[in-house]
Amino acid sequence: MKSKVLITHSYFLSLDPKQWKQAQPYAPLGTLVAAAVVREAGFPISFYDSMFAVDNSAFKLELQKKLPNILVIYDDGFNYLTKMCLTNMRDACFEMIKIAKQFNCKVIVSSSDSTDHYQDYLNCGADFVIKGEGEETLLAILNALENNESNFESIDGLFLKSNEQILKTKDRSVMKDLDKLPFAAWDLLNIQPYREMWMQSRGFFSMNMYTTRGCPYKCNWCAKPIYGNRYNVRSPRKVVEELKLIQDLFNANHIWFSDDIFGLKPGWVAEFNKELSQENIKVPYKIQSRVDLLLKDEAIRDLANSGCEEVWVGAESGSQRILDAMDKGTSVEQTVEATLLMKKYHIKPCYFIQFGYLGEDWSDIQKTLSLVLKMMPHDIGVSVSYPLPGTLFYEKVKAELTVKSNWTDSDELALMFKNTFPKEFYKILQRFLHRSFRSEQAKLVMMELLSDPSKISMAKLKKVASYAVHKPVSILNSKRLKQFEAINVN
Repeated sequence: MKSKVLITHSYFLSLDPKQWKQAQPYAPLGTLVAAAVVREAGFPISFYDSMFAVDNSAFKLELQKKLPNILVIYDDGFNYLTKMCLTNMRDACFEMIKIAKQFNCKVIVSSSDSTDHYQDYLNCGADFVIKGEGEETLLAILNALENNESNFESIDGLFLKSNEQILKTKDRSVMKDLDKLPFAAWDLLNIQPYREMWMQSRGFFSMNMYTTRGCPYKCNWCAKPIYGNRYNVRSPRKVVEELKLIQDLFNANHIWFSDDIFGLKPGWVAEFNKELSQENIKVPYKIQSRVDLLLKDEAIRDLANSGCEEVWVGAESGSQRILDAMDKGTSVEQTVEATLLMKKYHIKPCYFIQFGYLGEDWSDIQKTLSLVLKMMPHDIGVSVSYPLPGTLFYEKVKAELTVKSNWTDSDELALMFKNTFPKEFYKILQRFLHRSFRSEQAKLVMMELLSDPSKISMAKLKKVASYAVHKPVSILNSKRLKQFEAINVN
């Protein structure tokens, strides 16, 4: 009988206070795909989900119960939270490695953070760190261990220790035919805590899927340690087959397609729409895309017809100068045009906004604030520039990252390099934009209800009432920002 494998991940929702408060957890999709691959290869597999754990005590009990020969800590490469390489999760992973070694497990790690900091993971006790796309490398390691081989240096896509020296093997080519991968091992997942948290926080239940891997665009701040700049696509048929399975098993109310770029391949969305129609599947979903891909009526219409109700785009900045410095490859005008077109087809446009990029000054910030408050997308996510290894942006500022190079959790938003304003300014700026945006949303709902009282609902009345909370705080933060501006000008 083959070696027993326990597969897990190192994202603990409780260690990320902002995400715990938002209460919108998604299953570790990449972990479950890897689990399906290992199981398909004939290895006895069990799964431990750390998502709702408060510490590693339950993990230790799982090791005592299952007594695996091999522990695989395989983070979800589709989840942007794991791509952020948060130190809270790194520390939790280090503890998992140390506990596993007490049980004489071989330990294999695959994540964005371990790819960037492989020396730390190996020195902590991991036997192997997978670099890049992980499934094929993981199988190669498991088979080599099973056959008592010792020449791991011949396995592509790997970091390991040999005679106290850290070795890096040849890069592994990414998979091109994603249809060969099995569906995620959804049967291993206890879906109940996910469903309960979603229903309590939002009143519906959302699940995650993927249709692609990678992103061919080259924004110079965007790290891609797992899937890289290649872009590979599952067929619409396979995606719909898995979507049908998910609906049969879990009856989700909503789907989050967690691709970096959804529907880039010409004709893919139209074919996806046909497959959905043939299976009579109707489920609302949200995606990520780029504004320059959302400028044609036909493309937006296909998205709307297939069930897309929300699109997140990297608007990033309202300043073309900053977009060009980022190598974003889009324009402010395209953001405006795409927003209007999505609204035309009743798709909710949402913006990712990034403050603090190198050289950004007050005039650039004002343009960003103006863009958001003029276009009024459905929602916004506001962050500050975060340098991660493997990016041109990181190379420009890495000399300044001596004290701190990673955030502890997703809400830290610390500016870790010297810029136009001090780091305290960007915290206030983030809060100011959020409060200003929410108060403007409340005002728009108020005007809607005044013009048509028949549209009154409890949710809309709560939105209107929030104006009294958001507006005063927005005014206060505006005054604090002006103080920073005056200091900077002088």
